Amino acid sequence: MKKIILSIASIVITTTLFAQQKPVSPKLDRSKRPIPAAAPEIKMGQMQSFELANGLKVFVVENHKTPTVAYSLVLNIHPDLEKEAAGTADVAAQLITSGTKNRSKDQLDNDIDFIGATLNASATNIYAASLKKHQSKLLELMSDVLLNNEFKQEELDKIKNQTLSGLATQKDDPDAISKNVKAVLNYGKKHPYGEITTETTVEKITLDNCNNYFKTYFRPNVAYLAVVGDVTLEEVKPLIEKYFAQWQKAEVPKADFVMPSAPSKTVVAVVNKTGAVQSVINVTYPVNLKPNSEDVIKARVMNTILGAGFSSRLFMNLREKHSYTYGSYSSLDNDDLVGEFSAYAKVRNAVTDSSVIEILYELNRIRNEKVSTEELEGIKNFLTGSFAIALEDPQTVAKFAINIDRYNLPKDYYANYLKNIAAVTIDDVFAMAQKYIRPENATILIVGDKEQISKKLEKFSANNTISYYDNYGNPVAANFKPIPKGVTAKTVISNYVKAVGGEKALNKISDITIKRTAETQYGKVNMTTQQKSPNKYCMTAKMGIMTIQKVTFDGAKAKSSGMQGKKEITGDELDELKEEAIINQELQYEKLGYKLNLKGIEEVNGKDCYVVEITNKKDKKTTEWYDAETGLKVRVAKPINTEQGTSIQTSDLLEYKEIDGIKYPNVISTSIGPMPIKLMLESVEVNKKIKDSEFTVE
Repeated sequence: MKKIILSIASIVITTTLFAQQKPVSPKLDRSKRPIPAAAPEIKMGQMQSFELANGLKVFVVENHKTPTVAYSLVLNIHPDLEKEAAGTADVAAQLITSGTKNRSKDQLDNDIDFIGATLNASATNIYAASLKKHQSKLLELMSDVLLNNEFKQEELDKIKNQTLSGLATQKDDPDAISKNVKAVLNYGKKHPYGEITTETTVEKITLDNCNNYFKTYFRPNVAYLAVVGDVTLEEVKPLIEKYFAQWQKAEVPKADFVMPSAPSKTVVAVVNKTGAVQSVINVTYPVNLKPNSEDVIKARVMNTILGAGFSSRLFMNLREKHSYTYGSYSSLDNDDLVGEFSAYAKVRNAVTDSSVIEILYELNRIRNEKVSTEELEGIKNFLTGSFAIALEDPQTVAKFAINIDRYNLPKDYYANYLKNIAAVTIDDVFAMAQKYIRPENATILIVGDKEQISKKLEKFSANNTISYYDNYGNPVAANFKPIPKGVTAKTVISNYVKAVGGEKALNKISDITIKRTAETQYGKVNMTTQQKSPNKYCMTAKMGIMTIQKVTFDGAKAKSSGMQGKKEITGDELDELKEEAIINQELQYEKLGYKLNLKGIEEVNGKDCYVVEITNKKDKKTTEWYDAETGLKVRVAKPINTEQGTSIQTSDLLEYKEIDGIKYPNVISTSIGPMPIKLMLESVEVNKKIKDSEFTVE
């Protein structure tokens, strides 16, 4: 499990005030809690506004502490569903800064770097910042990407490839899987928040899609521009008129969506991740909490007590008291369409049900018991410090300025923010918990190994049943498909051996060298694997002439070397390497004492596959999937040990290629840590009489 270390900056303000002047006492009365200080006054800087003829609303917030200026352009839009081209808005956003009619991407990047500026974009925002002395150039660049955009196919292709690479990583990431499925279950696929970007939808994104999105929604009459920094309205207004007055307004469609509803009763949803040693838990549901609701500040105080920090109830319970997790948190998000509540933890399989019990306990506790004065005042102090720190960020100040108009908030909403936090009472917290914490209407979503966790989760469902979903929130069968009569794990392995070339041909291999390459964000990696019967092994990974890693096993001893230095391989790692060194290991399962278990039939990439669990003598389990039609192995999930703990590495074996009568996967799609890679087959050499010196361990 990756340790998630969240760093939250906080300032705790402790001030003692006395209501009346009294004679100085020689002793401090510690039986009385000090009276909390009055909330400090927030001075955000003078804010003024004006509007261009094209409808662009501009807000200027003066901050003369540093000679900098930041421009935040925000769109107030509700785009329609993207459907089969889901992901279009995010891809289009990346194209915004990929070049214009006046500048190539390289020229644009150079111009930005030359003045030490920042310029980036999202699907609903463009942000630019620099020293004040460069603001004319900054606005020239910002308006250039906005008014003279030119999306190019070659840039689109690059972005799509990067997006696909990121999605490949997410396929094996339980947190990303949980995020996707949570969105579908909370909002539904007919809501924009429930649309999931997949490899299929990315492939269907076209240049026309991206241009249509930009031309439809990037319009001044639905835009806000916040200017924060060492400026005045008088000097900024002429510049904004110069660079943005030509921006043409147009009618912008605003889609309407049905408000999603929470489950009527508690439901349990499981996404199977075969072989996973941990579970990702989300207790979640949609909420109707608008940004302009009078509940927002009070609800934030309540949720911070519940699960928004290191001293929150969820964190103290699941981590400090029970040691179930590195951290457990909750969020209660407001949104103008629909908000969301979620309580999260990542835990060991053995304590998955126990962790759900404790999460539900804390949700019910904050509903049924009023918080203490000490707890409430401590959280208020934490939020006060956090808010003060947030004001140091120009983007945050810009967001506040825009929110006041966008959500029709009181003009002094943020100036009085800390006063409103200080005014939250114990009864307010209790009322917010009653209104927004609803464990009886939640989806308990678990991503993990269903065989390890499912049985103990049934009790949490109102009807004692579990719904199962794939990585994208599509319902799947609860159980494996039935195994045809006569099919066993042994016959599946036997059919695989026949499919790749036959036992006779495989047994003729006395040594083999396989070369593969992979394109990564750091450059091209060349990987060479050598094996020699009965059990010699060498793997070398290089980038150019630099050896990234080399692992050598001479049949008895092993070592690794490379960028992280040299190391002798011992213990369990050595035992695993001994097994890895065996050529065509599938022929040796019985001799090695492996146990084979045919679990059933499961769909992989649209095809029925036999699922075989292979357990070695040390009880380490690997799961393999074999195409029921072709017999070929198409997926492997195996536990690997890292410095962060044990995780499951999943590899897809694709596009088999026949070489000298034997089939090898032409593509192996896998990941090294968080980095997805595709290993492409370059060459296979068999029986070339590799010298023993190639496997020497010094």
